[in-house]
Amino acid sequence: MVIVSSYNELKNVQTAIEKLNASIYQKFINIVKLTRQFHYGYQYMGSLLMDEDSSHYEPATQDEYVLSVYYGEIEKLKTDNKFRDLKQLLNNYKQLGYVNISKLALGENPQALVGPTLIR
Repeated sequence: MVIVSSYNELKNVQTAIEKLNASIYQKFINIVKLTRQFHYGYQYMGSLLMDEDSSHYEPATQDEYVLSVYYGEIEKLKTDNKFRDLKQLLNNYKQLGYVNISKLALGENPQALVGPTLIR
């Protein structure tokens, strides 16, 4: 799937991320970093957070223990009382892809993300 993002759309997401409650923002960043460390895709992470079909994005190599730790951390985030704010943000901007949202949350410059992105 290919998604195309404009600078204005990306800037809007960046602003929305900055407005998140500090606690839920930090927990989201922790999940994003964990996703990167495990070499899982951000689309996989986003689909798990949003209770979407994640089968298209599942990691090729799956260690059961590592997956259980990852799922546990995802569930901890989802039980936070501020998770609904994060879920609303992800839902509002999901057309830009969880990859771009995650990169913006990590501090990437929106200009670097403008244009087409291939989602696998």
